[in-house]
Amino acid sequence: MGVQQSELQSLLLLPLYLLVWLYSLISFLPWYYLTGAGERRARAMRVKARSTSGLPEGPYRCVDSFKSLATEDLPGKDTLDKLFEHAVQRFRDADCLGTREVLSEENELQPSGKVFKKLILGEYRWLSYQDVELSVRHLGSGLTALGQQPKSMVAIFCETRAEWMVAAQACFRYNFPLVTFYATLGEEAVAFGLNETEVTHLITSTDLLETKLKGVLPQIPNLKHVICVDQIRISTEGYPPGLSIHSMASVQELGARPDRLAKPLVRPQPSDLAVVMYTSGSTGRPKGVMIAHSNIIAGMTGQCERIPGLGPKDIYIAYLPLAHVLEMTAEISCVAYGCRIGYSSPQTLSDQSTKIKRGSKGDSSVLKPTLMAAVPEIMDRINKNVMNKVQEMSYIQRTLFNLGYHYKLEQVKRGYDAPLCNALLFGKVRRLLGGRVRLMLCGGAPLSSATQRFMNVCFCCPVGQGYGLTETCGAGTITEATDNSTGRVGAPVLCSEIRLRDWVEGGYTNRDKPHPRGEILIGGPNITMGYYKNENSNQDYFVDENGQRWFCTGDVGEVHPDGCLQIVDRKKDLVKLQAGEYVSLGKVEAALKNCSLIDNICAYANSEENYVIGVVVPNQKKLMELARRKGVDGSWEELCTNPTMEREVLKEIKEVATSIKLQRFEIPEKVHLSPEPWTPETGLVTDAFKLKRKELKNRYIYHIERMYGGK
Repeated sequence: MGVQQSELQSLLLLPLYLLVWLYSLISFLPWYYLTGAGERRARAMRVKARSTSGLPEGPYRCVDSFKSLATEDLPGKDTLDKLFEHAVQRFRDADCLGTREVLSEENELQPSGKVFKKLILGEYRWLSYQDVELSVRHLGSGLTALGQQPKSMVAIFCETRAEWMVAAQACFRYNFPLVTFYATLGEEAVAFGLNETEVTHLITSTDLLETKLKGVLPQIPNLKHVICVDQIRISTEGYPPGLSIHSMASVQELGARPDRLAKPLVRPQPSDLAVVMYTSGSTGRPKGVMIAHSNIIAGMTGQCERIPGLGPKDIYIAYLPLAHVLEMTAEISCVAYGCRIGYSSPQTLSDQSTKIKRGSKGDSSVLKPTLMAAVPEIMDRINKNVMNKVQEMSYIQRTLFNLGYHYKLEQVKRGYDAPLCNALLFGKVRRLLGGRVRLMLCGGAPLSSATQRFMNVCFCCPVGQGYGLTETCGAGTITEATDNSTGRVGAPVLCSEIRLRDWVEGGYTNRDKPHPRGEILIGGPNITMGYYKNENSNQDYFVDENGQRWFCTGDVGEVHPDGCLQIVDRKKDLVKLQAGEYVSLGKVEAALKNCSLIDNICAYANSEENYVIGVVVPNQKKLMELARRKGVDGSWEELCTNPTMEREVLKEIKEVATSIKLQRFEIPEKVHLSPEPWTPETGLVTDAFKLKRKELKNRYIYHIERMYGGK
């Protein structure tokens, strides 16, 4: 009976298949010539970078000659303060930085008994370029009035918000090197960085001051002034004597006095230190990367060239940590080109976000951005959420969606598009992010091909991947908007060169077939000055015979014939098993994230053992459905510790691993299910959602020992 029903449903859909075929036949040629699809396809297929030496190891350089933001688009603007001043002159009355008004807050009781804070937010309130310039001038002048000297550092430990960018621009203008920390960094790590840089002035929020800093302030003797970006009055009780706490508004009022503004400025030079950026890192103490004005200008050159048509019509949604080099340089670039920046957070990004009250609008729906940056973890979540909703559709709806999806997927793979599918099927999905996103850029970690294709198809825009590090100002390679390939991170940007260095132990050399492989070295004017007070770590930097500075990334890459790079491994993730096989933990994790039961996974291997194990954060909805099918009852925590569920997850992992041809020794033999999601707040992943292996090992050491037989 079920087979007959399925055949009947397929028969009913036959006219639709014929209609789609007929539409494609009639519309393809007019669309092809009117939209310039052929030209875009040709650009996607072209060679994008070449080895300047003719050797397979490189160095590889973009086929376009080296350019400079200072000499091409913005002549003479070779420091960050000059860039900002030029933007103010060009876009004086235009909107610059926007923040949504909080209308009300409510506590919502969850079925689990937990209470979540929900927000109802209003419209965006905008500061014009002129407004921002005034705030920048007054804040810098106010910091000077509080004793801050040129070339002395100011620290910022704050969430992503408009005040962060105002503070940064003030420091750039007054030549105060800016020391940055992730808002999710632990108290001890922040205290370490503040003591290492010996800062006397710190900019933060009231919440972070009260919850994270208050307990460690007695350990930071050099700190004299704390400036809170919000207007909440704070009692000085419980704070160290001699520490002054100010609001940002009061410092700006101090700086607005005519006698203060009349004092001459000491402007920065291109070689001057602009930022000491503390990376949360996946191991050990945070390291402060020293970044000069010229480094950031160079990095921005490469990034901006890969965003076609960047300008005043664009709206950028800012929600990633501003203490991350990708977000900071993206926002500085947007300001330089006259874009609007609307501030958001991962908890308020969409209508479905955790802090948005049901029935009210998230930030994307109100802002309707055209540009967006993301990390793979966020894109993976969007992918799984949409596909879960597709599974809940009726058979006809699900079939229609899948038909449209696979039809457009084939078109995208050929370098084309499917306008009818965009209009009829994917409009609702696009509206999850406001409906106007024309380009998304992903960085921080490799993005799976499946997720990249999903975002291409459902959000109807190019999804580029970028590769870079804090040490390279976030610039290394970026895919072009016309490149429809997946799994690659593009060709070197204008400011960078790429070389491959043989890593024999890992089995990667420039003689590999079909493509040369090796450790990725990045060179160019975007390579930073080194690590602050950390000479031991500076061995990753070197200067070649031509005076060019290089950074050794520790990542392993493969260069394709068109000059595009693919990340294939990481040196630090390689573990040798007892029997002598080498296992790349990152490779195993990337492969197994394709399993629908898995939200996140950390593979682990001990050189004294002969098999791999894994700690898995399961997808709650999928695991609970599986438990119902297997007749297993219990709470979420009980399901995650149930041996039957561990076996069932392991069974599916092995099926996925076999289907994608992982080697037998690479497939985990045992798993532990963690009911706790891994977020930067838990300290188990970085702000770019990279695994912190040391912290994960310490958190799950009992289960690791259990899976290895109690050793």
